[in-house]
Amino acid sequence: MQSLRTKLTLVNVLLLLLGIAAAIVVSLMTMQHYLLERVDAELITSRAALEKTGFTRDEIDSIRAISTLVDQVGSPGVSIPGGLPRSHTVLIAVDEQNRPIPLDRLEPTDRQRSLAHAVGDPVALAASDKVRDVTVDGEQYRVVGSRLGDGTIVLVATGTDAVRSGIREALRLDIAFGAFLLALLALITTMGTKHLVQPLEGMVETASAIAEGDLTRRVPAGRHPVNEIEQLRVALNSMLHQVESAFETRERSEERLRRFVADASHELRTPLSAIRGYLQLYDRGMLRRPADRARALSRMNTEADRMGRLVEELLTLARLDRRPEVRMSPVDLSRLVRDAAHDLVAQQPDRPVTVRAEGAATVRGDESGLGKVVGNLLSNVRVHTPAGAPVLVEVVRGPDATVRLLVSDEGPGMAPEDADRIFDRFFRAGSGGGGGSGLGMAIVHAVTAAHGGEVTVRTAPGEGLAVTVTFPPG
Repeated sequence: MQSLRTKLTLVNVLLLLLGIAAAIVVSLMTMQHYLLERVDAELITSRAALEKTGFTRDEIDSIRAISTLVDQVGSPGVSIPGGLPRSHTVLIAVDEQNRPIPLDRLEPTDRQRSLAHAVGDPVALAASDKVRDVTVDGEQYRVVGSRLGDGTIVLVATGTDAVRSGIREALRLDIAFGAFLLALLALITTMGTKHLVQPLEGMVETASAIAEGDLTRRVPAGRHPVNEIEQLRVALNSMLHQVESAFETRERSEERLRRFVADASHELRTPLSAIRGYLQLYDRGMLRRPADRARALSRMNTEADRMGRLVEELLTLARLDRRPEVRMSPVDLSRLVRDAAHDLVAQQPDRPVTVRAEGAATVRGDESGLGKVVGNLLSNVRVHTPAGAPVLVEVVRGPDATVRLLVSDEGPGMAPEDADRIFDRFFRAGSGGGGGSGLGMAIVHAVTAAHGGEVTVRTAPGEGLAVTVTFPPG
């Protein structure tokens, strides 16, 4: 499997290779076209010079005519445009049957005969303004035709091998320079992508460390950050933070669940053990007196009621954990407070209870759930404070239309570490008297949260406990 660095290098080299190839093809075609045009222009100029003189073949044979012809057409060794020497230019006189004939008292050479034969129709070529491309013995020529004053046709041919040789040389230079550029680009890309993929390598290392259990690892920032990779790094670190938080939350939830199951088992074991003990006494005939049997039956009923309340509270918390949809309806919280306060006075006639809940204080919620909130708060006071400790129960409507329920007592209060755990399930503070399952305040918190409210606690050792429940506007 190829690495990202290798793939990037190959892609860049391939793109440059295509660009160089296209540039070489275009440049060489342009160069060939330009040089051949220069050759053609020189040939056309030479043909025009021959036709302009109006010489006949006999006149060309004279020394004076040859001298003039040299001045018009050129002499061997003289350079022409395009870098081609005139030694590459060949003059061929032919008759109308395309047979080479002597010119300047010189017999035609084999090359001249081959060129004349390759032209095919010299009459048509002389009548045309075009330049013909012919090949003789593997050599390429550009040929034009011209008619002398006596009607003799003269072919003017120039070899183009020098042009193609120059193009081949230019091709070799282009290929060599292109190969150098490709090697240089491959080197630069390899070195550049090393810094580019370094953050990705850091991400791989971080992912491997997290897979091994180190959830605190994060992707470090690179020295030369790239915008897209930096965005990926930030997003990945944010995701890892969420994963770590979720993992910690799951561990805390599992720990709370284990503690909850252990506490629930302990709480249920106590009444079950008491009921089982009395049944064993009865089964062995150790409760012979009617008074003993009545006391045992009363204790079993008490433990059964305790177990029933515990199960009911557990079911309430289980339903609240599923976050059911609360059936909202207008509820007069002041009425619930007054009823619960009357129940507390009936249970503890000697306890000073102050109620400030005059008038209606309507909130939207479930009446049964709100009743549990008020009842559990007052039950908490009844169980965990001395019977003579004063209690204040107050319902206040705030300026923002919120409704605040305050239940405060002048009991022993709680230590700060106990106050932090007051809403934990099965938690019972060491101070205060009485029993209880330790689920009352957990139910208060869960019901209030289901209604969109908030519960706060203010306490200190020897200063009592004040619980404030705030409900949103109805």
